[in-house]
Amino acid sequence: MRKIVLFITLLLSVFGASQRDFTLYKRHGSPDSPTLLVFGGIHGNEPGGYFAPALLVQHYRIEKGSLWIAPNLNFESILRFRRGYFGDMNRKFATIKPNDPDKKTVERIKKLILDPKVDLILNLHDGHGFYRNEWKNAIFNPRAWGQACIIDQKSIGNTRFGNLDELAQRVSMRLNHKLFKNHHIFNVKNTETKMKDEQMRLSLTYFAITHGKPAMAIETSKNITDVAMKVLYQLRAIEAFMDEMGIKYSRDFDLNLATIKKLLKVYGSVVINGNILIPLDGVDKILRNIPLSRQNNRLTRADHPLAALKQNGNHYDLMIGPNKITTLYPAYIPAKTVLPNVRVEADGKQKTLKVPGRFTFQKRFAVHAPEGIRVNVIGFAKKGVRNENNIEIHAAKLLPKYAMDQENRLFRVEFYEGKFFRGMIIAEKAKE
Repeated sequence: MRKIVLFITLLLSVFGASQRDFTLYKRHGSPDSPTLLVFGGIHGNEPGGYFAPALLVQHYRIEKGSLWIAPNLNFESILRFRRGYFGDMNRKFATIKPNDPDKKTVERIKKLILDPKVDLILNLHDGHGFYRNEWKNAIFNPRAWGQACIIDQKSIGNTRFGNLDELAQRVSMRLNHKLFKNHHIFNVKNTETKMKDEQMRLSLTYFAITHGKPAMAIETSKNITDVAMKVLYQLRAIEAFMDEMGIKYSRDFDLNLATIKKLLKVYGSVVINGNILIPLDGVDKILRNIPLSRQNNRLTRADHPLAALKQNGNHYDLMIGPNKITTLYPAYIPAKTVLPNVRVEADGKQKTLKVPGRFTFQKRFAVHAPEGIRVNVIGFAKKGVRNENNIEIHAAKLLPKYAMDQENRLFRVEFYEGKFFRGMIIAEKAKE
């Protein structure tokens, strides 16, 4: 086994494998202090720990204080639903080898932790079982981690929010006022890391507290199989910590299980290479002949914090966290600078549309691109017509099998100059 590990390490070193960079989102109110820093996804097989902060990014507004959110710390592991694709990242904060693929990520996390503006750090997880002070069985016991606020020690002296045990106890009491099942009760687990837990001395939170920064983990239970329920518990815990800190916030949804389930299925859209728009909600499982480059294809914009483009052999998977949303089979076409905009006429109304973009029509549309640009409406064909620039296209003439989505309403409109791809827009047929 040691030889296999050494061989994998050598391969990673030779080929320069590295962790995908995580994204930090900052939400500020007025004034912008205190600041809560929320980390999610350090373990890729703990979805409650990264889908909750993704919803924080998308749906919360900070009115007083600051909320910093990094929902996808260990992005490679999240995409593969593995605890650690390059080993356990949460055991690399005491020491890390120079050639470790996680080194850049870990050093960036440390820098964020030590930022003078940060007052409290939460690291989100899903843990085994249900923590209890006394042994009951293999699921409910002192060695379990789930449904607990995890602290490394009771307090950090002379530090704002340094009374870790008192703070965690108050938050746990608030969470326990509203549980889906009685055994989901939250407790506080003090690992007494300095004296009793050698492994936790390697962790993110212990690095933080040994550098004078209050930090703790929130662990929902892996034995709760409903991801939406875990996300709801995580959000309630984060809100409780914000309340304790005096951070004022609002959200654009009601915090209940039914709403969380719906929100977790909203993916938005992505832009690839700055020239291709892919709406992900209701998209077909396979999209063919997508004009991509032979290498270095990447997302340049995404509505969802956990969106990623992952190469998989001869195709690309568009992911939301570990969930594959659609697969792209490429047509390798060289690209030139994307067109800045085109003129679109939909049902008699004209507008200028940025590329890549999206417009809605009911019965007919026409695309007016600059001279020298060939327009290709995927799903439309007329004998003797190769360039559909300035051609009026009726909805009835669009072939449903070429639509991008399961409702057969989204159609690609692609632009070419000679052999070069210049971008695309999407024609969306309105619902009747």
